[in-house]
Amino acid sequence: MWVMLALMAWPLIEIGLFVEIGSVLGLWGTLGEVVLTMALGLAVLRSQGERTQANLRATMQGIGTPGVPLAHEALILFAGVLLMLPGFLTDALGLLLLVPPVRSLAIARLKTRVVVQGYNMHQPRRADEDGPGTVIEGDFLEVDPNSPPPRGTSGWTKP
Repeated sequence: MWVMLALMAWPLIEIGLFVEIGSVLGLWGTLGEVVLTMALGLAVLRSQGERTQANLRATMQGIGTPGVPLAHEALILFAGVLLMLPGFLTDALGLLLLVPPVRSLAIARLKTRVVVQGYNMHQPRRADEDGPGTVIEGDFLEVDPNSPPPRGTSGWTKP
């Protein structure tokens, strides 16, 4: 329910801020701010995107744990997206997320709500290696071909 209220209130807040701040800055000042923060957001996305890829590669090769550093990088990417969106509220939130202590606080808050089940980084086996191959566990149901189960009435099956 809170998410729906926030989604409905967000554009109203942005419109109100455009009217109030736009009356102080004027048309060209408001448009300049929108273009400037969009360029800043694009620069953040470009630089952080390359850095995130490098750090992700290093993490996948076993040179560290992905937890908090990747969360910081994800929030920086999110800040870049917010800066690219037109609006004073989105710009303010995007600029706040570029401040490291604010990101740390956001990550600390999100840690209580997000549970990481775990991750497994392994190299796939080659077919010519000694030893057993990859085992895929699963459940199955053996169907007697002489008496198949009744078909449903979905659009994918013919009655």
